Amino acid sequence: MLLNGNVLVLNQDYQPLSVCNVKKSIILLLLEKADMLHDHPVKKIRTIRSEFDYPTVIRLRKYARIPYKNIVLSRRNIIKRDNNRCMYCGSREMLTIDHVIPKSRGGDDSWENLVSACTGCNHLKGNRTPKEAGMSLLSKPFRPNHIIYLRDFYGNVHETWKPYLYY
Repeated sequence: MLLNGNVLVLNQDYQPLSVCNVKKSIILLLLEKADMLHDHPVKKIRTIRSEFDYPTVIRLRKYARIPYKNIVLSRRNIIKRDNNRCMYCGSREMLTIDHVIPKSRGGDDSWENLVSACTGCNHLKGNRTPKEAGMSLLSKPFRPNHIIYLRDFYGNVHETWKPYLYY
């Protein structure tokens, strides 16, 4: 059905909030609780007497306070954050978790100090920092937000979502 597509919902401050279906987004738009930021370039919603743009991104008019959504620090979530790749060589084979600053040197178990690494890179780095081992990270480790997991849950995202999902 045409109204079952996914629409990115942004808070009033343009922060990603959630994903809803087209039907729900149309209701929010008609009730003037949201504004349409992007519509689908081809698709339209047609009624007997009217034609509406097919929304892909909407923004709420009033700020919605939501409780902080804390992503649990786990092996699975670190590998998901790193897109199932070794952060040193990009391999997808035999992934483990590596401490950027080794625990023996005061490194902690935090989002900013843990990355996914293939067993080869993990052994090559050993008990050294990446700089000491002559290795560099493909991207800096960070604390993910819930939108990364929404993206994974819903699969490929519409092109108009990308500026709001921190690509």
